[in-house]
Amino acid sequence: MESDDMRDFAAEARRFLDAHVAKAPDRTAVTWGEGDDSMAYFSSLPPEEEREFVQRAREWQRIRYENGFGWITGPVEYGGRGLTPVHDLLYDAVESEYDVADTGVLSVIGLGMIGPTILAHAQPHIKDRWLPAMYRGDAIACQLFSEPGAGSDLASVATRAVREGEDWVLNGQKVWTSVAQHSQIGLALTRTNPDAPKHRGITAFLVPMDTPGVEVRPLRQMTGGADFNEVFLTDVRIPDDHRLGEVDGGWTVALTTLMNERATVGSEGVGPVGAALSPDHLSALMRATWTWDDRALRARLAELLVDALATEHLNARALRKLRGGVAPGPEMSVSKLMYGQNLTHAAHFVSDVLGPRIIADTGQWGTYAWTELLLATPALRILGGTEEIMKNILAERVLGLPKEPVTAAVKEVRS
Repeated sequence: MESDDMRDFAAEARRFLDAHVAKAPDRTAVTWGEGDDSMAYFSSLPPEEEREFVQRAREWQRIRYENGFGWITGPVEYGGRGLTPVHDLLYDAVESEYDVADTGVLSVIGLGMIGPTILAHAQPHIKDRWLPAMYRGDAIACQLFSEPGAGSDLASVATRAVREGEDWVLNGQKVWTSVAQHSQIGLALTRTNPDAPKHRGITAFLVPMDTPGVEVRPLRQMTGGADFNEVFLTDVRIPDDHRLGEVDGGWTVALTTLMNERATVGSEGVGPVGAALSPDHLSALMRATWTWDDRALRARLAELLVDALATEHLNARALRKLRGGVAPGPEMSVSKLMYGQNLTHAAHFVSDVLGPRIIADTGQWGTYAWTELLLATPALRILGGTEEIMKNILAERVLGLPKEPVTAAVKEVRS
């Protein structure tokens, strides 16, 4: 049962939203052939439109922050409300009824992953400098983790950081860095002790992205956009006070970020394609393409909807745990795994419904537009932790299966 506190908070949120934005149109109603038929999961906007998109996100985040909804769970001393994750989820549910700017460019990585890591590991004056700026929308943060030779094995990072007096000098390359082109700050994992076991020779730093020697190069995606980047660090000098955690203790910092990454990705909706994956929309697509009488396709549609419903119930269980004061466990890995698989299966289903129309633009509404989602699906099996990593977590921590054999070196690191 909803408490008086929650009802009061929801009413406060509605008053705030009513004063600043209009109600959103009904996203569940499907009128075939009307409206925007874009199925883009990743941005494919031209540069000028993308800059405007980012600016709208910043402005809406600033309005939220100034009215007490920019960091609902954050400490009061940094501009937060000091409330619970349940309040945060309740606000998201209320805001979903309104036509607000998409703030994913700020929230998914910066506010969802980097902010909590800064709060847990940075020195007080660094928290004072960056946390209010990030949650007010003034600063966007990126994650400088992945490298060309490290992939999912983050403990194998090769970017070097060498101590010179009160500074550190960083040299190396990062890759697949989302929103780096818009970011003012980056969280970098570096190798500071090449002689130590790989997990124990890593140190984490906050890197202001305007520091001399930081170069961001876009990576063009096959969907047409460039959400990801390469970041080159050449003799980048970072003060020691921008170090997070202890020297050679960066693996602990990385785990803080990764735990927040699992929760952020796993609890997402399906972004701009959510309404299009509704039963009404997919049914309308089949009728418009004269495939509704295909029993095999209808059976696959039913399977898709059952998987989506199961994932919804899984996330609802995690919410009930939060309400009871219990932090969700490995189910967030299940949720993340299902999130990618549901979208991938849906894109492949639609591909079979459309046939050649998904690769040739005939001008027919609601057909070729699905190409954008189909081309994005390989990334969904990687981002936020690969499917293989998620399955290992489920096997070991949920099913209780024996762990994979490990070498003596790995045992020494774990000890």
